[in-house]
Amino acid sequence: MDKPATIGVLVGLLLALAATTGGFGGFLLAVGLGAVGLLVGLQLQGTIDVRALVRSGSRG
Repeated sequence: MDKPATIGVLVGLLLALAATTGGFGGFLLAVGLGAVGLLVGLQLQGTIDVRALVRSGSRG
């Protein structure tokens, strides 16, 4: 199995676990925190510049 596919399966399983134990609110919290974690990881990896995204969003 490819690495992105493995990560996708694990994320799906964790979101399913959050939905079953925390209900819809827990699911939304898991998705929101996952998105924040993704942005932090991409920032640290150098793939994106979060500060530039925030600056460009506040101009419009």
